[in-house]
Amino acid sequence: MRFSIQRKRFRDLSEQEVLALAISSEEDDARIYRGYADRLRGDYPASAAVFDGMATEEDDHRARLIDLHRSRFGDTIPLIRREHVSGYYARRPVWLVENLSLDRIRSEAEAMERDAERFYAAAAARTTDAATRKLLGDLAAAEAGHEAKAETLNDQHLDPDTRSAEDDKDRRQFILTYVQPGLAGLMDGSVSTLAPIFAVAFATQDTWTTFLVGLAASVGAGISMGFTEAASDDGELSGRGSPVKRGFASGIMTTVGGLGHALPYLIPDFWTATITAILVVFVELWAIAWIQNKYMDTPFWRATLQVVVGGALVFAAGVLIGSG
Repeated sequence: MRFSIQRKRFRDLSEQEVLALAISSEEDDARIYRGYADRLRGDYPASAAVFDGMATEEDDHRARLIDLHRSRFGDTIPLIRREHVSGYYARRPVWLVENLSLDRIRSEAEAMERDAERFYAAAAARTTDAATRKLLGDLAAAEAGHEAKAETLNDQHLDPDTRSAEDDKDRRQFILTYVQPGLAGLMDGSVSTLAPIFAVAFATQDTWTTFLVGLAASVGAGISMGFTEAASDDGELSGRGSPVKRGFASGIMTTVGGLGHALPYLIPDFWTATITAILVVFVELWAIAWIQNKYMDTPFWRATLQVVVGGALVFAAGVLIGSG
């Protein structure tokens, strides 16, 4: 394990080391932007062109910094990177950002430029050495220039219609990959487990037994729905996205839907637990209707009729069977 005590503090770096750090940082950022461009090129070519342009800008700044290093310190650039400096701004590992949405990728890129600018500006304000202060100020100005260039590239490649079309496509992809399977899972978990949970509750009036049945039904349904969703479509032709993501979304939301009205039966008193569970069911069903209306464009009252009335019928069936 690496501790920060093994790293060098930024204020202790020499001018040559600061310049070397800036060079390696510019190189890393260019790679990140090209990674974004490759990630987006198939579905969002205009945004990919923006990131290609930003990567080219980073390359240009790196070349200018190398020329400055060569004129001041020679050809040998010290090996120093972000992780070698305590407190230096970090970048997310590529595996944490490669699956971000289009809007999040844009936000990450903006944050990258702001982080670099703020850090260099703050470092310049703390130093008393005139040459170092000028160097850090120049780096801060360069990072601010990157932000301006990014805006110019957006204007060149992303006109309002193109950006709107890409945003709509990104929203549809989010709905197909996460919302649709998650909603199906939530509906299945919330509605299909009503009958067995409340049947056991009214048949035994034993809260712990009811909880165990509800837990088993919820987890079992979640596993089943998750595997079913993942195996039903590999997403290649339908464009619904990764089957693993869809499977997790469906399985997790199925389990959550069932546990919502199973957890109240951890309350020892039967009627307190049952009334709480009924209130939870009411909230679950209205939440499903709201999600259908917001993301699936289902008219609210039609969603209410489908979900709330259907759920009420399943609930009533469970109570009648349990009471009999």
